[in-house]
Amino acid sequence: MRRLSFLPAALAAAAVVALLPAAASAQVRLSGYLAAEYLQGQSQSAWSVPTFGNVQAGLILSSGSSASASTSLGYKLEIRSRGLAAPEIEQAWAGFSWSAYAQARVGVYLVPFGRYNAAARPYETFLIDEPYGTTDTRPRSWRDIGVMVEGDVKFLKYAAFIGNGLAEADSPAEGQSWRDNNVDKGWGWRLALPISSELDVAVSYYQGDQDGAGERGLRIYGADAGWATQNILAQAEYTRTDIDNPAGFEAGRIEGWYVLLGLSLGSFRPAASYQTSKADDVFHGPGWAADPPAAGEGLSWNHSRWTMGLAYVLSANIQIKLEYDWQKEKGAALKDNVLRVQAAAQF
Repeated sequence: MRRLSFLPAALAAAAVVALLPAAASAQVRLSGYLAAEYLQGQSQSAWSVPTFGNVQAGLILSSGSSASASTSLGYKLEIRSRGLAAPEIEQAWAGFSWSAYAQARVGVYLVPFGRYNAAARPYETFLIDEPYGTTDTRPRSWRDIGVMVEGDVKFLKYAAFIGNGLAEADSPAEGQSWRDNNVDKGWGWRLALPISSELDVAVSYYQGDQDGAGERGLRIYGADAGWATQNILAQAEYTRTDIDNPAGFEAGRIEGWYVLLGLSLGSFRPAASYQTSKADDVFHGPGWAADPPAAGEGLSWNHSRWTMGLAYVLSANIQIKLEYDWQKEKGAALKDNVLRVQAAAQF
């Protein structure tokens, strides 16, 4: 993955903030989060040796102020670190709001695609690991540099974006890019329909050329739904990625979906999820190269899992999560179930 280096990104974010004329008088809000895990899996899992890891840390700086009676300015800077990797920019944008109908963001933003991408921080989720369908069809924490516009128009919520787009990689999950590798811009949208105060459904779309010559496209389709009350959360999300390949290779496809049910019972939050994902792409995968062009070993899987979890809320800002994943590979009987324990805090 092409990382957005910390120092240049931080300087760019600081420059964006400095350009806001009303920032000096605005109220600045500082928040953050920390999380760490204990993982222990069966003999054929990635965590066959019990491990402490998956440390996450984030720091969020945001502000907003009124430019006039009907408009406002704002900004957000979020720095996030995962594991032992160097901190990265999660968000760094300046925003301008005309009304509830239209708000624009310019800079680094979390792509408004699906239900999970913009709300997967440790304190925002019932479960620990992100579900299938969100981690293999697109990058985790998918971000882009460009312009995003969102708003509410009576019965419809919308978001549209245009940016540098995803680059070709071993798989779409590795396609996060911070520069435009061709003349084509990636763009997309999300439309959400609130059916009631508790239920909404939405569709998402993305398209862009992935290769350096701008000859092969990448299209991602999504649909999601959610129902939330004070004590119950139910949600589902489907994602499909279509991959154009060179002449002589069939087009690739990766798709997946999940369903999730969570309950809030005082200090306890039990949750259960079923997830599935499959891939068929003969051109990409391990060994793929862009320059000089070389086909990889291909991407091929068909797996699913049941996940059961329980979170205990110690306080408004601290919780302990327990999760067990039952993995299943079609046509294979692997011993790769995983137990996860996570401690998460926000401030």
